[in-house]
Amino acid sequence: MITAYARRGARLEALDLGQRHLSEALWVDLEAPTEAEEDAVEAALGLDIPTREDMQEIEVSSRIYREGGVLFLTAQVIASPEARESEIGPVTFAVLPERLVTVHYHHPRSLTYFADWAARHDTALETGLDALMGLLEAVVDRLADILEGEARSHEILSKAIFAAHRPSGKAETLGAVLQRIGRAEAMNGKVTESLATILRLLTYLTSTPETEEGPCLHARQMPVALAQLQDLRSLREVAAAQADKVRFLLDATLGVINIRQSDVIKIFSVVAFVFLPPTLIASIYGMNFVHMPELKWTWGYPMALGLMVVSALVPYAIFRWKKWL
Repeated sequence: MITAYARRGARLEALDLGQRHLSEALWVDLEAPTEAEEDAVEAALGLDIPTREDMQEIEVSSRIYREGGVLFLTAQVIASPEARESEIGPVTFAVLPERLVTVHYHHPRSLTYFADWAARHDTALETGLDALMGLLEAVVDRLADILEGEARSHEILSKAIFAAHRPSGKAETLGAVLQRIGRAEAMNGKVTESLATILRLLTYLTSTPETEEGPCLHARQMPVALAQLQDLRSLREVAAAQADKVRFLLDATLGVINIRQSDVIKIFSVVAFVFLPPTLIASIYGMNFVHMPELKWTWGYPMALGLMVVSALVPYAIFRWKKWL
């Protein structure tokens, strides 16, 4: 699908491709493009769009390069973080002097958010690099929102874990807690990966001299890029702290599970110890020896039952007194 945006004063507006040409666009967004759509954009703008396989390459030289006066940058961007299973995928930014082309095969909400925001607010979008900086800022803001939401969910998880250890706590909730911890770790890993790739792009942009062939940051764009670099570094620190928090929650959950299992084993051990003396007495009087005078006593049977009850109550009372139960 091809979506194009053009300048209308100081704002962006969606371009009607049925009446206007792609060359008028400031930003062209390709979401899961077909081969025909790729050919149309390449013919209109004169650039070679990378394939899906090229976008998935992990080498730095395959993610950041210049070709024919066009700057190609690829970053991992998260899509649909509210879903049960979030998705992360590569987004390629092809920066031309006068426009920006983005290519992706998933649906990052940050791109849509930027388009909506730029349509309602005055911006200084004049070149492809201006559009790129605006998009990166929207992506970073989105990652910050995800980290804030994850921090709140970690607090809820922490309360659920330690509440499960109380006598009224439900042991079956710990399985669900483990699943939530797994999802939290997966989300944090995706956020960390996205932050790392965007940090790499901005580091390249801020360190590339203007003498380089193709688009380079100008003096008015450099402060924005440096501010985003600071935000990214601080967000990476937050993501690292949250990774430690997730590991702590996992260790705490496993510890609570071990404690509850120990409690169950302790109960079985106490029950076995309580019934051991009565079993011994019953075993003694279950022997078939001729010379057992108690067998002929009138009160022999009640006496044996009484001994078994007393021998069971005494260990139980000792356990209660020692507060082992």
